[in-house]
Amino acid sequence: MRQFVFSGLPTRVVFGIGSVRNLPAEVERLGAKRVLVVSTPGRAEMVRAISGSLNVAGVFDKAVMHTPVEAANEARELANSIEADCCVVIGGGSTIGFGKAIALTSGLPILAVPTTYSGSEMTNIWGLSEGGAKKTGRDPRVMPKTVIYDPELTLDLPAAISAASGMNAIAHCVEALYAHDGNPIISLMAEEGIRALASALPKIISSPKDLEARSHALYGAWLAGATISTTSVALHHKLCHVLGGFGLPHAETHSIVLPHAVRYNRDAAPEAMARISKGIGTVEPATGLFDLESKLGIPMRLADLGMKEADLERAARLASEAPYPNPRKVEYAPLLALLRDAFEGRRPGPA
Repeated sequence: MRQFVFSGLPTRVVFGIGSVRNLPAEVERLGAKRVLVVSTPGRAEMVRAISGSLNVAGVFDKAVMHTPVEAANEARELANSIEADCCVVIGGGSTIGFGKAIALTSGLPILAVPTTYSGSEMTNIWGLSEGGAKKTGRDPRVMPKTVIYDPELTLDLPAAISAASGMNAIAHCVEALYAHDGNPIISLMAEEGIRALASALPKIISSPKDLEARSHALYGAWLAGATISTTSVALHHKLCHVLGGFGLPHAETHSIVLPHAVRYNRDAAPEAMARISKGIGTVEPATGLFDLESKLGIPMRLADLGMKEADLERAARLASEAPYPNPRKVEYAPLLALLRDAFEGRRPGPA
């Protein structure tokens, strides 16, 4: 066994059906008195129900995808003006991204209540978009102090969004498996995360109110976020961040790109590919992921998300110009071929 380093990030996790009722006690545990609640506009009713017993000093309900820097600055100014001492974020990755943007410049503690399967709540990764590009980084200040996972809060998540969000989480596990700084502990978590999500998502599509399936998917999302929080990202995430700069939706973009990125890296990371195949129960990882997504009814083409064919070459250049660790060397021509396959929604070929 090769040498490795494992660093567990210190986030408190409260998991279980009905666990959101612990929110006031968890806020008190952080010593907070003036709470800023962050959400999207569509979460108003849920936010009122969840935060009614808190001392809410202010609400920022304008969270959107990719955390535009102008909107993030507005949220930061609100947090400062109300003298908030805690940020409670209720929602998916977009909402959690705004909480992280606030924490990045203020150091405010975050208490996350995720309602999707993005896994962002378990990472120290932040992202801000400006001028058609997305900048990302890692900082311990953006790591939530506490995460409350309540599967009941995901019951109203539409099946299509559940599927895309869940595949986004699987993408975290996939890249953790072939990360250059991975380790055996993370690999165990990543394979288990893939297994939990791959088994739960089809059940959620066929029966969206299946609380047991929702619980397994949320468990898988927790593992997915935890895996990528301590390892580096590679081609898949770098490419999706580039595509995010073109205004494409986060989870759906990750879903579409994932099978093609796995196909790109397949021969260079055989051990990771074996674990992916075992997790989803197929022989070939790239086609297995593609077929799983097809069954879930997820959009399969970047063209379906509004990507323009004329922008593929620029995206390939942006993704190939900045060097980063990846099992297979990232080169412009094969990367452009990958993007064309993803744009058209072609099923990745077998070995």
